[in-house]
Amino acid sequence: MNNLSERLEALSPSETLAMSQRSAELKAQGIDVINLSVGEPDFNTPDHIKAAAKEAIEQNFSFYSPVPGFLGLRKAISAKLEHENQLTYKPEQILCSTGAKQSLCNVLLSIINPGDEVIVPAPYWVSYVEMVKLAEGKNVVVHTDIDHDFKMTPQQLQNAITPRTKAFILCSPSNPTGSVYSKDELAALADVLANNPNVIVISDEIYEHINYVGKHESIAQFASVRDRVVVVNGVSKGYAMTGWRIGWIAAPQWVVAACNKLQGQYTSAPNSIAQKAAEAAYTGDQTCVGTMRVAFERRRDLMVQLANEIPDVKINIPQGAFYLFPDVSAYLGKTFQGKKMETGADLSSYLLEEAHVACVGGNAFGAPSCIRLSYAAADEQLVEAMHRIKAALLKLS
Repeated sequence: MNNLSERLEALSPSETLAMSQRSAELKAQGIDVINLSVGEPDFNTPDHIKAAAKEAIEQNFSFYSPVPGFLGLRKAISAKLEHENQLTYKPEQILCSTGAKQSLCNVLLSIINPGDEVIVPAPYWVSYVEMVKLAEGKNVVVHTDIDHDFKMTPQQLQNAITPRTKAFILCSPSNPTGSVYSKDELAALADVLANNPNVIVISDEIYEHINYVGKHESIAQFASVRDRVVVVNGVSKGYAMTGWRIGWIAAPQWVVAACNKLQGQYTSAPNSIAQKAAEAAYTGDQTCVGTMRVAFERRRDLMVQLANEIPDVKINIPQGAFYLFPDVSAYLGKTFQGKKMETGADLSSYLLEEAHVACVGGNAFGAPSCIRLSYAAADEQLVEAMHRIKAALLKLS
């Protein structure tokens, strides 16, 4: 007997979480698996942030906070936006949630009606299209390619907009590709959106602090679209705080009010202690952010070098985040012991079983000819993983 809702039946499980689970199961069997499927920093949360959490416990911040989060945290985020991004958002225009994932889902559930179209550039983060399904919207997936650094052009955006378009999801720096839109590229997209005033822009900037091009650029800086941009961010990636689960939106007041109403009915405020830790992340010493970024950039360079040593693997050089997203189409159609590699998902399963390296097939990101490799791991692990991948790929015929 199957009494599950149609809503749930329409969803696909997270392939990134599934691959991480399969990796953990093999490790539990004593197999030496190198896990490059996980989308989280391998650093520990900085000490001054942990100290703030301990102090919050001592000070009895153990009661419900306001649904949008403590005013102190929202003021800290407001100051961060002003100082780092030159964006002015009052604390009442900020709402904190249980991770940026909830922030994104809040927005989509608050603005999308059945049949509304949401433009999603591919490759995309796995949960975007599933969240749109949950909101009963229609995904309009726009495919980009590695030759154009996996970036959507203004013409592609214009061509995708219809009278039913309600939202456009932009992710820069990008998961899974590591691509970063420049200020000029964002301005060109903003020009298209300026002529389509009914389209709401959801700008996922969770990897803001992990970029290798200098200053982060937000599409919210452009006056022509700012009154309908929702900035989504959080502390998970830049401050190595994935498990603390604090994300937030900065948005027009009506969007924040809607998300506040929704969140108040199904989770209420995020964890009170984690909020105090997040406040310390934004108001405290920022040296840790730069230290982690430097390490990720060094690993990026190492991964690019190692990937270039594998015949017929095509890569772009990531400008942010901590992923390499190689095009492995040259190996698709090949076989190993009678099993044919049809897609990146097949190849990622093969690499897990044969090379004992966990990565994620590009199918989950709307790019089945690619695989995603996280370089949020120690240098020696990255070197060994890439050697294993090379050897396994060369076994295909």
